[in-house]
Amino acid sequence: MKTSFNKFLYIGFVVMGFVQLLTNHALTEAATQFGIALAFDPFDQSQPWKERPTWQKAVLVIHLAFVVGLFGYEVGSSDLVQGFKDGWNGK
Repeated sequence: MKTSFNKFLYIGFVVMGFVQLLTNHALTEAATQFGIALAFDPFDQSQPWKERPTWQKAVLVIHLAFVVGLFGYEVGSSDLVQGFKDGWNGK
């Protein structure tokens, strides 16, 4: 089995994302690292999406949902939302 360099990049960015999340508590930075990791597909890139095993699809979709959730949580808990509400209500 030939190990591609993408697998190492994927793992590296995932590890950097967990470091940002657990040590620095920087949700935006962690989401960015996890999102960049998705660019380096750790599985066989020559295999079309429809022919991939279900577990590979599930790993990538769950990873994407985690990234979207981190971004959504960060945006939802920031001062941006409160500023928008204040502006909308004319405060």
